[in-house]
Parts: sequence; C-alpha cells; structure tokens
Amino acid sequence: MANFLIDKSRINGAVAKLDGELLRHIKTVLRMGEGAEFTLCDGEGTFYDAVLAADGEAAIKAEYPAPTEPKLGITLFQAIPKNPKLEFIVQKATEIGVAKIVPMNTERIVARLEKDSKLERLRKIAREAAAQSRRGIVPEVAAPVSFARAAELAAEADLAVIPYEDEHKTPLRDCLRGKTARTLSIMIGPEGGFAEGEVALARERGILSATMGPRILRTETAGLVASAIALYELGEME
Repeated sequence: MANFLIDKSRINGAVAKLDGELLRHIKTVLRMGEGAEFTLCDGEGTFYDAVLAADGEAAIKAEYPAPTEPKLGITLFQAIPKNPKLEFIVQKATEIGVAKIVPMNTERIVARLEKDSKLERLRKIAREAAAQSRRGIVPEVAAPVSFARAAELAAEADLAVIPYEDEHKTPLRDCLRGKTARTLSIMIGPEGGFAEGEVALARERGILSATMGPRILRTETAGLVASAIALYELGEME
C-alpha cells in the first residue's frame, strides 16, 4: 500500500487535508481515484490508514504507532565530508533507521557546511528518504557543531562509541553485544581520520573507542556500517 508523508497540522480528527503537491502526486502521478486506500505518516511516529474522498480530502480509518521505527534511537555524529558525500550519508542513514544526524567540524575536515541552503537541502533529502523507506519519523538533521560539543552531546546517550582506526583491542561488536541501550551515539571521523587529541577527549567523556575490523572504511561508509551493526546487535533487524 502506498505511503505518504503529511504535516500533522493537516490532520483534523478523522479527516486529512491533502495539500496541493501531495494531492497532485496521488491523483495525477499515481492516478488514484475516489476510494483509493493508502497510508499517511505525520513524521512524528504515527501512521494513518486513509481513503481518498471526492473532494481531495482523505478519510482516516485507523491511527497507530509506526511499526517501522526502531526502538533504538541512533544519533550519527558525522565529520563533514566533501560534497556530495554528506547528502549520500543523510539519505542512507535515514533509510537504515538513524534518528538524528549531526554534522561535525573536526580537526582534519576539508569541507564546511556554512550555508543554510545546504542544510535545508539535507533536510529535504532526509524527508524524501523517510517517505521512500516508510519511516515513522523524519530524522533531524542538526546544525553543525564543534567536535568538543559533539563529544559532550554524544556522551548523553545510554551508549556512545567512536570507531577509530588505531583501536585494535575492542571490536565494535563487543561494545554493543548484550547491551540494553535505548539511545546510541556514533561518532565518525573525516577522510583524514580523527586526531589523537579528539579521540582522547571522547574517551575522557566515557565514549568507547572501537575497531570495525582490519579494513579502513571511507567516511561515507563507516557510519552506515556502524549503524547497521548496532541495529542488528541490539535486535532491531528482526
């Protein structure tokens, strides 16, 4: 069944007001007519079973928590890479099930995210990916923060990890297996990797450094792999 994102303000009791672009997509692109059934998602964790009415509105037949949302809330702290890698990361992290993406300025980054228009584009990409993958929420794409601030925020989660190429003792699996965390922070470095001082600061905050194996992953790959491993290890891919 087709699924569409709709602003929660457009839902009033048992009726959903379909805006122009959404209504055009339903009626013109998908050629749905009166009586067509589909689901709506308000981007805040709720699904609605709906039926298209003649006047372009939709009648809500049922309302329920989104069954597609993981219970584990992952925040991905991503060192800002060169374009268009961050767009790819936001899109795929949304598809996987990440709850929040925080661009991060680190010592060795070679790109910046300074224009509001770039941030708005990333948020649009997250919204489109959430609709495509039937997410119950649209992941937040936050404004960029410094590494020090990112470490402070990451440490607030139930569990926080920083994959690091010079960590050789503790596999990421061992940081996750058997844990009952509801929130998880993952910190991913830039193309040139984290500086030693950054990793030391993260460790001081209680963030666990971990190895992801003998192969060096690109920055646009590492966060996605780490997020998928976390969701699997904590029982969110069953």
